[in-house]
Amino acid sequence: MVSHEPAGPSQSRPAEAGRRLLQRRFTARLLPQLRLLVEECAAREGLGEPRRGEFVLAVDEIAGNAVEHAGGSGRLVLSRVGDELECRISDAGPGFSEAVIPELLPGLDGAPKGRGLWLARLVTDRFAVAADTGLGGAVVTVAVRLP
Repeated sequence: MVSHEPAGPSQSRPAEAGRRLLQRRFTARLLPQLRLLVEECAAREGLGEPRRGEFVLAVDEIAGNAVEHAGGSGRLVLSRVGDELECRISDAGPGFSEAVIPELLPGLDGAPKGRGLWLARLVTDRFAVAADTGLGGAVVTVAVRLP
Protein backbone atom coordinates (compact mmCIF):
# COMPACT_ATOMS: atom_id res chain seq x y z
CA MET A 1 0.00 0.00 0.00
CA VAL A 2 1.27 3.47 -0.86
CA SER A 3 1.71 5.82 2.08
CA HIS A 4 0.20 9.25 1.45
CA GLU A 5 1.97 10.79 4.42
CA PRO A 6 5.03 12.91 3.67
CA ALA A 7 8.28 11.36 4.80
CA GLY A 8 9.85 13.07 7.75
CA PRO A 9 13.59 13.40 8.25
CA SER A 10 13.71 10.07 10.10
CA GLN A 11 12.25 8.31 7.05
CA SER A 12 14.74 9.69 4.55
CA ARG A 13 17.79 7.58 3.76
CA PRO A 14 20.96 8.91 2.14
CA ALA A 15 21.44 7.77 -1.46
CA GLU A 16 25.13 7.16 -0.69
CA ALA A 17 24.15 4.26 1.60
CA GLY A 18 22.92 2.29 -1.42
CA ARG A 19 24.18 1.11 -4.77
CA ARG A 20 24.22 4.01 -7.22
CA LEU A 21 22.56 3.06 -10.51
CA LEU A 22 22.45 6.36 -12.39
CA GLN A 23 23.78 9.86 -11.91
CA ARG A 24 23.04 12.64 -14.41
CA ARG A 25 22.85 16.38 -14.68
CA PHE A 26 19.90 17.38 -16.87
CA THR A 27 18.22 20.23 -18.68
CA ALA A 28 14.88 20.37 -20.51
CA ARG A 29 16.51 18.96 -23.65
CA LEU A 30 17.66 15.86 -21.73
CA LEU A 31 14.37 15.03 -19.97
CA PRO A 32 13.20 12.44 -22.56
CA GLN A 33 16.55 10.61 -22.32
CA LEU A 34 16.43 10.81 -18.53
CA ARG A 35 12.97 9.16 -18.47
CA LEU A 36 14.27 6.28 -20.60
CA LEU A 37 17.35 5.78 -18.43
CA VAL A 38 15.29 5.76 -15.22
CA GLU A 39 12.86 3.28 -16.74
CA GLU A 40 15.68 0.99 -17.89
CA CYS A 41 17.30 1.05 -14.44
CA ALA A 42 13.98 0.40 -12.71
CA ALA A 43 13.27 -2.56 -14.99
CA ARG A 44 16.78 -3.95 -14.43
CA GLU A 45 16.21 -3.75 -10.65
CA GLY A 46 13.00 -5.77 -10.99
CA LEU A 47 10.36 -3.04 -10.64
CA GLY A 48 7.40 -4.28 -12.66
CA GLU A 49 4.44 -2.48 -14.16
CA PRO A 50 2.38 -0.57 -13.21
CA ARG A 51 4.71 0.56 -10.38
CA ARG A 52 7.57 1.20 -12.80
CA GLY A 53 5.44 3.57 -14.86
CA GLU A 54 4.28 5.38 -11.73
CA PHE A 55 7.85 5.75 -10.49
CA VAL A 56 9.09 7.07 -13.84
CA LEU A 57 6.16 9.52 -13.91
CA ALA A 58 7.00 10.76 -10.41
CA VAL A 59 10.67 11.25 -11.32
CA ASP A 60 9.72 13.00 -14.56
CA GLU A 61 7.36 15.40 -12.77
CA ILE A 62 10.01 16.37 -10.23
CA ALA A 63 12.75 16.76 -12.87
CA GLY A 64 10.37 18.86 -14.98
CA ASN A 65 9.69 21.09 -11.97
CA ALA A 66 13.43 21.58 -11.45
CA VAL A 67 13.79 22.69 -15.07
CA GLU A 68 10.71 24.94 -15.01
CA HIS A 69 10.98 26.51 -11.57
CA ALA A 70 14.61 26.21 -10.49
CA GLY A 71 16.90 27.61 -13.14
CA GLY A 72 16.54 25.19 -16.03
CA SER A 73 18.63 22.28 -14.79
CA GLY A 74 19.06 19.73 -12.04
CA ARG A 75 20.91 16.65 -10.91
CA LEU A 76 19.45 13.16 -10.56
CA VAL A 77 20.88 10.30 -8.50
CA LEU A 78 19.10 6.95 -8.72
CA SER A 79 20.14 4.29 -6.20
CA ARG A 80 19.08 0.97 -4.82
CA VAL A 81 18.84 1.39 -1.07
CA GLY A 82 17.95 -1.87 0.65
CA ASP A 83 14.59 -2.99 -0.72
CA GLU A 84 13.86 0.39 -2.32
CA LEU A 85 14.57 2.17 -5.56
CA GLU A 86 15.37 5.75 -4.53
CA CYS A 87 15.68 8.84 -6.70
CA ARG A 88 17.03 12.18 -5.49
CA ILE A 89 16.64 15.24 -7.65
CA SER A 90 18.44 18.41 -6.62
CA ASP A 91 18.41 21.88 -8.11
CA ALA A 92 19.83 25.34 -7.50
CA GLY A 93 16.47 27.13 -7.41
CA PRO A 94 14.85 29.09 -4.61
CA GLY A 95 13.85 25.95 -2.70
CA PHE A 96 10.44 25.07 -1.25
CA SER A 97 8.87 22.96 1.47
CA GLU A 98 6.30 20.18 1.40
CA ALA A 99 3.79 22.71 2.76
CA VAL A 100 3.32 24.05 -0.79
CA ILE A 101 2.02 20.67 -2.02
CA PRO A 102 -1.77 20.60 -1.88
CA GLU A 103 -3.48 17.84 0.10
CA LEU A 104 -6.24 17.46 -2.49
CA LEU A 105 -5.87 17.19 -6.25
CA PRO A 106 -4.86 20.68 -7.37
CA GLY A 107 -7.80 22.38 -8.98
CA LEU A 108 -10.26 20.79 -6.55
CA ASP A 109 -8.90 22.79 -3.63
CA GLY A 110 -8.45 26.05 -5.53
CA ALA A 111 -4.68 25.63 -5.98
CA PRO A 112 -3.79 26.35 -9.62
CA LYS A 113 -0.41 24.55 -9.47
CA GLY A 114 1.25 21.66 -7.70
CA ARG A 115 -0.12 18.68 -9.60
CA GLY A 116 3.28 17.18 -10.38
CA LEU A 117 4.48 17.16 -6.78
CA TRP A 118 1.05 16.06 -5.55
CA LEU A 119 1.10 13.15 -8.01
CA ALA A 120 4.69 12.18 -7.16
CA ARG A 121 3.83 12.06 -3.46
CA LEU A 122 0.70 10.01 -4.21
CA VAL A 123 2.34 7.25 -6.29
CA THR A 124 5.55 6.69 -4.34
CA ASP A 125 6.16 4.89 -1.06
CA ARG A 126 8.47 7.58 0.28
CA PHE A 127 8.56 11.29 -0.54
CA ALA A 128 10.62 14.02 1.10
CA VAL A 129 11.67 17.60 0.37
CA ALA A 130 14.78 19.11 1.92
CA ALA A 131 17.01 22.11 1.39
CA ASP A 132 20.16 21.45 -0.63
CA THR A 133 22.85 22.86 1.60
CA GLY A 134 25.45 22.67 -1.19
CA LEU A 135 23.51 24.38 -3.97
CA GLY A 136 21.00 26.43 -2.01
CA GLY A 137 18.07 24.83 -3.84
CA ALA A 138 15.88 21.84 -3.03
CA VAL A 139 16.36 18.09 -2.92
CA VAL A 140 13.29 15.96 -3.58
CA THR A 141 13.59 12.27 -2.76
CA VAL A 142 11.12 9.65 -3.94
CA ALA A 143 11.34 5.91 -3.42
CA VAL A 144 9.34 2.79 -4.14
CA ARG A 145 9.70 -0.66 -2.61
CA LEU A 146 11.05 -3.35 -4.86
CA PRO A 147 9.45 -6.77 -5.02
